[in-house]
Amino acid sequence: MVYRIHFTVDDLARTRVSSCSLPLMELSAAVRTLQQRGHAGRFGAWRRRALADLRPEARMVLELIRTRRWAPDFLTRADAGPPEEVLERVRATPRSRIRGDLAHVAADWPLPSWARQLADDRELFRRLCDSLDHTFSVLLSPHWQQITSNATAEEGMRMRQALTGGMEHLLTTANPHCVRWSAPVLEVTMASGLDGDLHLQGRGLLLVPSYFGPRWSAVCTASQPQPVLTYPAHSLWDGSELRGGSGPSDGSGPWDGSSPWDGRSRGAPPPQAERHRAPPSALVALLGPTRAAVLSAVAEHPGCSTNELALLTGVAPSNASRHATTLRGAGLVRTVRYRNTALHTVTSLGTTLLDSPRGLPSG
Repeated sequence: MVYRIHFTVDDLARTRVSSCSLPLMELSAAVRTLQQRGHAGRFGAWRRRALADLRPEARMVLELIRTRRWAPDFLTRADAGPPEEVLERVRATPRSRIRGDLAHVAADWPLPSWARQLADDRELFRRLCDSLDHTFSVLLSPHWQQITSNATAEEGMRMRQALTGGMEHLLTTANPHCVRWSAPVLEVTMASGLDGDLHLQGRGLLLVPSYFGPRWSAVCTASQPQPVLTYPAHSLWDGSELRGGSGPSDGSGPWDGSSPWDGRSRGAPPPQAERHRAPPSALVALLGPTRAAVLSAVAEHPGCSTNELALLTGVAPSNASRHATTLRGAGLVRTVRYRNTALHTVTSLGTTLLDSPRGLPSG
């Protein structure tokens, strides 16, 4: 059984990759991954730390978000924004929605007995929201900066896939384990075994990378302005951030395909290779003019390759590579590899440095 997402030409034109993660959908993936035993190399240490740090109050969330089962939409909805704001919105969920979401879940599997009173018992619902806050703080908060910065890298990577092979290539490579393109329908095999149809009706689809969803895709049909489909964030393929490591130094990962700039005449600039604006003077004083220019160019052109970075800053590719390596070692730049091409994006620390009026993070 598969879930079928029907596309029109307008839908394909409006389909895009998100540059940010969605806190509740990512938390849902993390809770489910916590309850599984697979991917021990990637998640084993994280599971052990999480299970040691979770308090008994987390039980409420773990009992409502189950592996391969529907969960109440108000706990897993595709809201964008800072985690604290998204979590606060859950507390304002209308009783009618709580009641409707729970009825939908109850049709799939038996709810815990205590959950049947959630819509009518505000104190019980407050305790569930406290449980949600606590679960997020343990499972995701320590990694949220990495998740956020990697979403930008993921967006750049997927944009290159679309440029290389078109939207069909993007849709079929996002999650080949359970997603198949059979024009004009995207067939998604769901962990829950859901069988159904979604007609996008010109809205397009938002593809969202999932850090803690290493295998299955999830769909949110109620998301506005367009439905959401999650897919494994392959640029985080080794999970080194979860183990406290710095990741592969060369940014390598399990990527296929070629760079859209492969085969172009040497020295011909990419379309976006106009010179970037000058970096702030305070940043120049801190890093030096060339390194400051490299960091500024990466921030303005996320996902740029080393050759593109050289063209943007007017330095030799070898110098661009050397400066990017230094910035990566300082935690200001993240590098992933698309086949034979290194792609650079600024980290949250690099963004803070660029946004600071004195060129130094406050605090």
